[in-house]
Amino acid sequence: MLQINNVHAGYGNLRILRGIKMEISVGSIVALLGGNGTGKSTLLKAVSGLIPLMEGSIFFDGADITGLKPHERVRRGIVQVTQAKEAYPAMTVEENLMLGAYTRKDRGVIKADLDQVYEFFPVLRERRLQLSGTLSGGEVQMLVIGRGMMAGPKMLMLDEPSAALAPKVVLDIFGIINRIAKTGVTILVVEQNVRMALILAKYGYIIRDGVIMLQGDSKNLISDPAVKESFLGGSVADTSKTLHN
Repeated sequence: MLQINNVHAGYGNLRILRGIKMEISVGSIVALLGGNGTGKSTLLKAVSGLIPLMEGSIFFDGADITGLKPHERVRRGIVQVTQAKEAYPAMTVEENLMLGAYTRKDRGVIKADLDQVYEFFPVLRERRLQLSGTLSGGEVQMLVIGRGMMAGPKMLMLDEPSAALAPKVVLDIFGIINRIAKTGVTILVVEQNVRMALILAKYGYIIRDGVIMLQGDSKNLISDPAVKESFLGGSVADTSKTLHN
């Protein structure tokens, strides 16, 4: 589905990404992992078209999208949920959700997608007429993921969905992300919470200083001594059982 070919990108003359190569297949959950300032969010911006490439190309569904504008990529099914967790506080929950469908004209399908979002996030249905400015941090994260779903994504890119959330809320949200993937939506999740991301994903890439340093099946990465030393501690077994139930 997504092919990233020798991508170099950055800001002005500052090159952040250097020779990134990734491939994501349809219906998979893939994790992009690393610490602060390693290039994770920059890569999502490059895929979304928010920053231009210095070198390389990006293909989606077999088509070269390197030169497409952000809204054109959204129409093709590439949707990013940013780390900022931006909701519009003076608008209701449902008004926020409907903003995600701004590029769409298929009203019947939009209504079905809204019902599906409410099925994934029952608390949003309960609070659909409530101003989003009154929501908790976890509820805002649910709202922005739901708004992304309203765009009708083929691939949903989630930037740090666990950031600043309580562990119980993180577990709930990651469980819902797993359910979303089972509907056929491809997921690319960018995380510093390496343990949770590798439990969720089937495959992972670890980025450092703008370069992919390690990649492989999540089970292999979890047991890799270098990954354990740098990112992990303790057992992941109990969390994995809870997440995939």
